[in-house]
Amino acid sequence: MNAASLRDRGLQLLRTALDDASADFREGQWESIEALVERRARLLLVQRTGWGKSAVYFLSTRMLRDRGAGPTLLVSPLLALMRNQIDAAVRLGVRAATVNSTNSDDWKAIEQRLRTDDIDVLVVSPERFGNETFLTQMLMPQAARVGLFVVDEAHCISDWGHDFRPDYRRIVRILERLPGNVPVCATTATANDRVVADVVSQLGSHLEVQRGPLRRESLHLQTVALPDDASKLAWLAHYLPSLKKKGGKSGIVYALTIRWTERIADWLRSRGMKAEAYHSQLDDREEREGLLLRNEIDALIATTALGMGYDKPDLGFVVHFHQPASVVHYYQQVGRAGRCISDAYGVMLSGSDDRAINDYFIEQAFPTEEEVTTILGVVEQSAQGLTMAQLEAAVNLSRTQIERVLKTLAVETPPPLAKLETRWVATLQRYDPRRRHELIERLTRIRQAEQKHMDAYGQHNGCLMEFLARALDDPTASPCGCCAYCKGQPEALRRVPENLIREAVVFLRRCDLPIEPRAQWPSDALPNYGWRGRIAVERRAEPGRALCILNDSGWGSMVRHGKKEGRFAEELVEALTDLIQRHRPHPAPEWLTCIPSLLHPDLVPDLANRVATRLGLPFVPAVRKVRAVRPQKDMENSWQRVHNLDGAFQVERRQGMAGPVLLLDDIVDSGWTLTIASALLRQEGSGPVSPFVLAASR
Repeated sequence: MNAASLRDRGLQLLRTALDDASADFREGQWESIEALVERRARLLLVQRTGWGKSAVYFLSTRMLRDRGAGPTLLVSPLLALMRNQIDAAVRLGVRAATVNSTNSDDWKAIEQRLRTDDIDVLVVSPERFGNETFLTQMLMPQAARVGLFVVDEAHCISDWGHDFRPDYRRIVRILERLPGNVPVCATTATANDRVVADVVSQLGSHLEVQRGPLRRESLHLQTVALPDDASKLAWLAHYLPSLKKKGGKSGIVYALTIRWTERIADWLRSRGMKAEAYHSQLDDREEREGLLLRNEIDALIATTALGMGYDKPDLGFVVHFHQPASVVHYYQQVGRAGRCISDAYGVMLSGSDDRAINDYFIEQAFPTEEEVTTILGVVEQSAQGLTMAQLEAAVNLSRTQIERVLKTLAVETPPPLAKLETRWVATLQRYDPRRRHELIERLTRIRQAEQKHMDAYGQHNGCLMEFLARALDDPTASPCGCCAYCKGQPEALRRVPENLIREAVVFLRRCDLPIEPRAQWPSDALPNYGWRGRIAVERRAEPGRALCILNDSGWGSMVRHGKKEGRFAEELVEALTDLIQRHRPHPAPEWLTCIPSLLHPDLVPDLANRVATRLGLPFVPAVRKVRAVRPQKDMENSWQRVHNLDGAFQVERRQGMAGPVLLLDDIVDSGWTLTIASALLRQEGSGPVSPFVLAASR
């Protein structure tokens, strides 16, 4: 087939997929497809969001498959993006399947479909490359047949990228196992020169780079500085309805933490809007994505779990409740809006608390040297290797910290640790901390500089789109003509009605949190109490509530102050009483007790006594602490926290304790103290136990 005929075939496929007889390739699209199909090239596409990067690799897949090539292997970082990609593949007449952590029941069927050549594109996360079962049973038997290798969001390969994922390091190893002439397509919208150079250095100097302009004419940008979280909530309530009318039927509000997504969604619902939270801990993320895609809600309040590559052509606005960590984060997320509509809005709110959240993420980005050497030490001392549960018992680190260390070491070249089935074992390779230490210091400095760059964006007195383009090393950067600065007037006003701010303050003070009952004891953590396995239903606590987050807006700082002063303010007593009355524990409590402390013996009993008086219930100090323990906040995982409390509490059987009881404490961390105290109360004959506390530590 000559070049003209090949292009005609590609154009026919594009028009069929778009159901548009007049559709044509965007500048650079056909050249990329031709390079992959005809020259079997290795390409890095750095193109703006909405340019059509997925059309390049899906059309290339279709054309390569028509020539008898094997399936495409597509590496994708997020479940939301995978679902989008599979939907896009279907529209382009490409049969796609995914192997990920949520569909393990389908793996066997997918493996069989690969064997019978019934799949055109297999979509996987980079984490799959660390799974030996996937490698040996699914990938390697097909490696010689792979027709195209695609790395979506390729900036994740780079140490310098804004969303570095250690598992992306495995991609280089996988490429080495594929045929040398397999075409490669790496794509990203957010890579400056430094990131591009790093990706090229890892995927090979023969990687061709195609770079397009990043400017988006349909996107109207605006920045708004506000003094506090209450003002931000008030701004959302006041301006989202007008953004919705001007920019489309629905949009996204990004927040930096899971708790803030829930809180913002609750606030908007209280103002009569349809809003849902979206984050990595939800089981129904796909359903919530669908609500947004079908415009059945006004806004989805999301963490970065809904980010890279998420495609909703008519998304009308993206608002950032917190300032993102970097310009590339921001461009990636705000670029969700205005793909196929003429006017969309991107507004960044910034405030005094944003820096603390971003500083925390920078500090937590890499495991410390102490964490690495601790894990290495216990694994090296074990002849048989250690499971995750055994590691939690052996070291006082959280599961997240342990997993981060294991992943970091497993992708080292060569790796000092490896996973054999369920156990982690030491290899013969020696770990060199110096190289890693230098890398972490360098990356931390870069991320701190990126944070300052975002501060500059929030204060920029010039074209906002041009600022973003220059930050991403776009040589075509120029004034956009449609941001708030270019138009000479704000797209969204900065004034917020005082009455709304007052209502937001009241809301934040009532923004309590659920305390979910624990259902399983960590293995062998309680030899003194003798409890193990599932927690019997008749020993479990009832669902409880925390009044606030410690140090957060609203009541949090008042809780910390009261703890320091040795007595909680009457205002907090009233608020906790109100919380209990609003949530009406069922069955209704007949008495009240509390968690005692040896260090501050009067603090919580005084609180409990005053709450009991307000509720008209008897206060009975039935729970006793019989030995000192280390602070629970110093315990990093469930096994350590539970073992720390083994034998620390006793409950005295008393007259009249058989009725339902309220169990009070000042601060809850993991919930294990409340769980053990509840189990002891039930064991000694109490009725159902409902825990309520002043603050959750996080």
